[in-house]
Amino acid sequence: MHDESQPQLFTDAKNSCVPDSFEQILASLAARPKYLPEWPDGQRAMPNEILRSALFNCRNRNLSRVFMKEAEIAVIGDGQVIYRGEELRQDDELVWMHLMHLIKKIPLGECVEFTPYSFIKALGWPIKGQNYERLRTCLSRMQATALRIQSKRLQCFISISLIQKFMSKNDRDENLSRWQVWVGKEMQLLFDEEFLTRVAWETRRLLPDGIASKLFGYWASHRKPYPVKIETLLKLCGSGMKAKHFKAELKKALDLLKEVGFLEAWEFKNELVVVTRRY
Repeated sequence: MHDESQPQLFTDAKNSCVPDSFEQILASLAARPKYLPEWPDGQRAMPNEILRSALFNCRNRNLSRVFMKEAEIAVIGDGQVIYRGEELRQDDELVWMHLMHLIKKIPLGECVEFTPYSFIKALGWPIKGQNYERLRTCLSRMQATALRIQSKRLQCFISISLIQKFMSKNDRDENLSRWQVWVGKEMQLLFDEEFLTRVAWETRRLLPDGIASKLFGYWASHRKPYPVKIETLLKLCGSGMKAKHFKAELKKALDLLKEVGFLEAWEFKNELVVVTRRY
């Protein structure tokens, strides 16, 4: 049994992996910088492959999360995402964005420490007991994941866990004053400078978890967004809504993205969504 937290090679008849061996991937990792790329404090960064997939969906928070086993996740454009773990949503994405912001300041593979208070405050969540537990649950959920991603620029499937290790309590089940998280060095493969999207953090954290926050990330990954079918956005959001209901909620999300200044304009052309970004 392989360690899902380490990069793995997967090949098939349709898509062969350019590197010949696992050792070559490890060698390429050793040759790369030990840090994630830089971005300003007012931004957060995400790999395009993730922003353009339904990995972090926007299903209603009142619906129970399902466990996904080797599930193929919807992707717009190039690539394929296979996921194993509990369903991830927009609150998980917000947590992961900020965690990666903290991780970039230390060498990958080393432990990053933070107080849960500072983390929750940075997310814009109210400082109350249930949000401490909510944060703990998000981090624990992302630790127990296996994510396989393939795209042209990666040239093969890689398999990682979003979080390698997480500690918030000691061996006596007492809360730690400073929580600890480890992320594996293989995260460099996803956070390639040329395939990252930097988003305005203040805008992202103020958007309610849902269609608006999901599409904010998706359209941020395109300098000039192209028209997209409503049906395609429905799959990207992974909301589980009926098409008619989704279209009504989509209108509200587009109006909100315009209201916060991200979109200059939007319109429906038949069954296409056409948007113009302001920034």
